[in-house]
Amino acid sequence: MASEIHMTGPMCLIENTNGRLMANPEALKILSAITQPVVVVAIVGLYRTGKSYLMNKLAGKKNGFSLGSTVRSHTKGIWMWCVPHPKKPEHTLVLLDTEGLGDIEKGDNENDSWIFALAVLLSSTFVYNSMGTINQQAMDQLHYVTELTHRIRSKSSPDENENEDSADFVSFFPDFVWTLRDFSLDLEADGQPITADEYLTYSLKLKQGTSEKDKNFNLPRLCIRKFFPKKKCFVFDRPVHRKKLAQLEKLHDEELDPEFVQQVADFCSYIFSNSKTKTLSGGIKVNGPRLESLVLTYVNAISSGDLPCMENAVLALAQIENSAAVQKAVAHYEQQMGQKVQLPTETLQELLDLHRDSEREAIEVFIRSSFKDVDHLFQKELAAQLEKKRDDFCKQNQEASSGRCSALLQDIFSPLEEEVKMGIYSKPGGYRLFIQKLQDLKKKYHEEPRKGIQAEEILQTYLKSKESMTDAILQTDQTLTEKEKEIEVERVKAESAQASTKMLQEIQRKNEQMMEQKERSYQEHLKQLTEKMERDRAQLLKEQERTLALKLQEQERLLKEGFQTESRKMQNEIQDLQKKMRQRRTCTIS
Repeated sequence: MASEIHMTGPMCLIENTNGRLMANPEALKILSAITQPVVVVAIVGLYRTGKSYLMNKLAGKKNGFSLGSTVRSHTKGIWMWCVPHPKKPEHTLVLLDTEGLGDIEKGDNENDSWIFALAVLLSSTFVYNSMGTINQQAMDQLHYVTELTHRIRSKSSPDENENEDSADFVSFFPDFVWTLRDFSLDLEADGQPITADEYLTYSLKLKQGTSEKDKNFNLPRLCIRKFFPKKKCFVFDRPVHRKKLAQLEKLHDEELDPEFVQQVADFCSYIFSNSKTKTLSGGIKVNGPRLESLVLTYVNAISSGDLPCMENAVLALAQIENSAAVQKAVAHYEQQMGQKVQLPTETLQELLDLHRDSEREAIEVFIRSSFKDVDHLFQKELAAQLEKKRDDFCKQNQEASSGRCSALLQDIFSPLEEEVKMGIYSKPGGYRLFIQKLQDLKKKYHEEPRKGIQAEEILQTYLKSKESMTDAILQTDQTLTEKEKEIEVERVKAESAQASTKMLQEIQRKNEQMMEQKERSYQEHLKQLTEKMERDRAQLLKEQERTLALKLQEQERLLKEGFQTESRKMQNEIQDLQKKMRQRRTCTIS
C-alpha cells in the first residue's frame, strides 16, 4: 500500500555506467512491494534545464532529486522516487528523473537515445523539459523522438509493418507534456493572446515543401503528432535572478517570482489530476511488480543488443503473473475444500458437488489474476492441477471411509467373533442364533452415520472373510438336515452374489459420476474462458476505437494544413486499423 512506502528520497532505478545500462536490485525490490496501481511520470530533457526541480515539487519536497548548480550533469541513469499519490487514493506516484541529454562530457547520443526510449516505455506521462521557446533548435534537440521507431518494437513478429507499429505505439505511448523553462515571449499570435497549448499546436505545424530542409523541419513535428496524440504545454518564467539559481532548492516560495510559483503549482495540479495509471494493452493496470518486470525486460533487451519489444515485455510479465495466478487459484481451491469438506462424505456426489463449487471459484480467481494466456496454456495447467486435487480428495475420501468402516466393523463384530471362539454357537440350533445375531449386528452397522462411500464394500469384504466360520457353524448344527444345510449354503451364495452385483453397479455409478464431473469441469473452464476472451476483445476494440479517433483527428488536421501526402499515409494507417477492428468484431471463439 502507498502508506507503506517509506522512500525518504530518490534511488537510482537504472544505472548508467560507461554507457552500460543496468537495473538496480535495491530499487526493484522497492517496486516489488508496491501492490497498488502506479502512475508513472518521467521527465527528460537536456542537462542543466531544471528537470529535477519540477520532480521534487511533484514529490512534495524542496529537495531530493539532485539539482546541481554547475554546467556538469548530476543525474546519471534513471532515478526513481515512489510517493503516495496526492489525489488518487490507493495509488502510488512513481517519479522518474533521467540524466540530462546531450552531456558534453559523455558525448554519447546512442546512450541518450536509450534513456529517452526507456522513459517513454516506462511512463504514463512523459515530460519533455527544455529552455526558452519552441524554435527549430529546440526541435532539432528533440531528434530522439524521430528515432523511437528504430529503438522500440511493438511486435515480436519480424513481418509487422510500420503502419501496424504506429497504431500500437499510439495506444501504448504515454501522454506528452512539454515544459518550457525561462520562457521569455508573450503568448500571442496575430495580436491575440493564446494559451500555452495553442502555442504548442502552432509550433507543431508542418511546412509545405518537399526539399530535404522541409523534410528535416517536419520530421520531429510529425513524430510528436503521430505518437503523442494527447499533448500539453506549460511555460515557466525565470524563477529568480540568474545568480540565485544555484540556491534554488533552498529558497522559499516568497523569494521566487510569483508568476513562476503559480506556474509550477498549475503544472503539479495538472500532473496530479490528469496523469493516468500506467496501463498495458488490454487494459492491464500496472502495479509495482509489473513495473519491475517491465524495467528488467527492457533493460535486459538493450544490454543484450536487442530492441525493447512492447509485446515481449507484456508476454514476459504474463508468464510470471499467470504462473502465480495458477498457484493462487489452486491455493484458493485447497482453502475452500479444507473448510467445506468433512471426510468421509456420505456419497461421492456430495464430494464432487463441493469440488465443483470450489473449482468454479478457483477458475474465477485465475481469470481475475491472469492475462494474455497464449493458447490458454496456464488455464490448461490449472485444469490439470485441479483435476489432480480432485482425485487426491477422492482417494483421501475413500481411505477415510475405509478406515472408519474397518474400525466400526472391529467395534461391532469383535464380540461376535469372541462368542464363536468360546463355542457359544457350536450346539444344536446354534446356526440360527448366529445368523440372527449377524443380522442384528449388520443392521447396527448400517445405522451408523457417515461411514462414507466404502461402507458396503468394506462390509462385504469382511463378511466374505468370515464365510468359513459361518460354514463351520452351519455344518456342526445337528438340528438341521442335510437338505436344509444345502439350501442354506445356496442362500448364502445367492446373497453374496447379489451383494457383489450391487457393488459392481455402485462402482460403475461412481465412474459415471466422475466422467460427468470431468465434462462439467471442462464446460466450466470453457464458459469462463469464453467470457474472459469476450471481455478482452471488447477492451481491445475500445483501445483501437480510441486510437482510430485520434488518427482521424490527426488526418483532419493534415488535410486542413494542406499536407496531402502525409494525409494519404495516415489514411492507409486508418484503413489498416479499421480492417483489424472488423476482423476482431467478426471473429468467433472456438
